[in-house]
Amino acid sequence: MPNPTAQPFSVRPRQFRLAAAMAAVVLVMAGSAGAQTPPASAAPKAAAPAQPARPAPAQAAPATPPVATPPAAAAPSPPNQPPKAAEAAPQAVPGFWDPRRRPDRPDLSRLTVIRFLTETDYPPFNFTGPDGNPAGFNVDLARALCDEIKVTCTIQMRRFETLIDALATNRGDAIIASMAVTPQLRAKVDFTDPYYRAPARFASRRDNVMPEIRPEYLEGKKVGVIAGTSHEAYLKAMFTDAEIHSYPDNDALRAALRRGEVDFIFGDAISLAFWINGTDSAECCAFSGGPFVESRYFGEGVGIAVRKGNDLLRQSLNWALFRIWEKGRFTDLWLRYFSISPF
Repeated sequence: MPNPTAQPFSVRPRQFRLAAAMAAVVLVMAGSAGAQTPPASAAPKAAAPAQPARPAPAQAAPATPPVATPPAAAAPSPPNQPPKAAEAAPQAVPGFWDPRRRPDRPDLSRLTVIRFLTETDYPPFNFTGPDGNPAGFNVDLARALCDEIKVTCTIQMRRFETLIDALATNRGDAIIASMAVTPQLRAKVDFTDPYYRAPARFASRRDNVMPEIRPEYLEGKKVGVIAGTSHEAYLKAMFTDAEIHSYPDNDALRAALRRGEVDFIFGDAISLAFWINGTDSAECCAFSGGPFVESRYFGEGVGIAVRKGNDLLRQSLNWALFRIWEKGRFTDLWLRYFSISPF
């Protein structure tokens, strides 16, 4: 089930830095949610972003289950004891495409133009560039798709809550705006395959990093989380022996970790990645353990929305997404925007 309580994340422009150099290990994953969910007639803009809201719909099971990059070898630990800290694992780049399931090339000659709709202010996914033009991860991905399909494209920025209506009234052909796939939205639009998701992760102070986290490792540990979120619900269901401390917002949660009031915090991995790599963290903290991607709590992913029944465009975008990933262009784009991988 989608979880409408997930908190969207908002990254202040000064908090993210574009990165070019970063080791990459491709994970073959499927699903996705690092997204936003439209409000009002559409759905609330909160449960799926990275903080783009991140709740997600029920979707076909992944061809290959999510796999986290294994950490460097560590000496074995006694039962119910966390392994000793190891060297940081290589950065990972998500891949949501199965190389064994290559999509058929549709009749692209039937496409003459694609009018993309995107959000106005959701950095680093969508924002207005210094030249006044649309910019961000989603915008660059849209341009790469147009280049792969060899079709003319336009990109129009609108307020997030107006995107579904704009698509329905034919003011655009596709929405690429970190929109989480949910059952409610599937009733209104069709989605492509997911192109990213927003997993959940633990963060700790740098002197307390754990390469792996299991429920038994956190017995008696103080774990902070934002109250009323899907992350809190997950902790209460799965980490029953941890001492859970709830906070009203991200600022209070992260301040508690910096001050040492809690041993770990748990939340949206994309939001945490920007905080860890930004100035606000004062280099205090790092990820502990790998990603958690349970779709019932953290959604199934982010896709590109098209009008109901527009199978030609949906299939064309799916084909182009696979091609971009296969050629390594998706990895290059990801590394350009995410200097610390949420995976």
